[in-house]
Amino acid sequence: MPHPYDSLPEDRFWRTAVADRDALEIAGLWKPRHQIGRRTGIVTAGSCFAQHFARALAARRYRWLDFEPGPAGLTPEQRKDYHYGTFSFRTGNIYTPRMLRQWLTWALTDAPVPEEVWERDGRFYDPFRPGVEPGGFVSREELYASRRETLAAIAAAVRGAQVFVFTMGLTEAWQDKATGVEYAVCPGTVAGRFDPEAHGFVNHGFAALMADMTAALRLMVRANRRLALLLTVSPVPLTATASENHVLTATSHSKSLLRAVASELVAAHRRVDYFPSYEIITHPAYRGRFFAPNLRSVLPEGVDHVMAQFFRDQAAVFGGAAGLPSPASPPVPDAAPEPEMTEAEELRCEEEILAAFAPDQRHG
Repeated sequence: MPHPYDSLPEDRFWRTAVADRDALEIAGLWKPRHQIGRRTGIVTAGSCFAQHFARALAARRYRWLDFEPGPAGLTPEQRKDYHYGTFSFRTGNIYTPRMLRQWLTWALTDAPVPEEVWERDGRFYDPFRPGVEPGGFVSREELYASRRETLAAIAAAVRGAQVFVFTMGLTEAWQDKATGVEYAVCPGTVAGRFDPEAHGFVNHGFAALMADMTAALRLMVRANRRLALLLTVSPVPLTATASENHVLTATSHSKSLLRAVASELVAAHRRVDYFPSYEIITHPAYRGRFFAPNLRSVLPEGVDHVMAQFFRDQAAVFGGAAGLPSPASPPVPDAAPEPEMTEAEELRCEEEILAAFAPDQRHG
């Protein structure tokens, strides 16, 4: 009598799907739920790795939407430094589901925005995006005005997009103990002053992560009934951990939880999908070939392979071309730079600032 495994396709078996193939020939990892064509309005947000999605979409002439393009006249380097054109709005990196929920709540509801400001050397920094203004703002009023522009851009992005791509990066964060408001980075690192009585470390568990992502999805759907959410998990390991664990096991813990949350959300909500960029970069089948020697930075060829899989899998399900850049295409604008992250660009990620506190840096 036949059994269920008799009729399974070859991609359900390890030998035929993985072991017998060169890693670059592993295909069909994603069966997309939603068609993403060149006219689909796409917004991107999340951790540092999310930047690659925006760049790849722009390079292939897809409709990546920038709702906070910034003032005219900035040079390409200034745009990078001030976090214009990095994501679809100027929040800087959004590392955790709680941070995403916070930004959406402030942008889409009447909930009050905290007035807390960090100071350093007479300049003012936004605790929720401290890296977006090099050298800080000149006043509280300038900071608040800039934040209002970003909140308006978030609201417009959610209401105007068809696909919201969010890359989850971390489970660890620092909060205000009294209010539970979550910061982008530990107070005292970029600016401000760390107060153990006021500031607390949190490592979100599965239930909290699910609750935050579910609430974030609910906020977005209320604002835009046609919006689809595409989740990814950043393959980039933690720079440092404030948990009591080794940074390697802390990384495994965080990424495993985020990956599980993604699967649960996909199972529970038809409008949610997950693209496996995390697996493509980190899985042992690829033998670490996409990581730089520091075993943390993703090489340009890794990004290229991830995005090639993205467009190839879209084409396999919905037809059409695989979305590869055309030699005849006009030059990519300055807002969409080359798909590699230099050391200087990595330092624009708030999390990367923690590397400066490593022992060899403190005593070097």
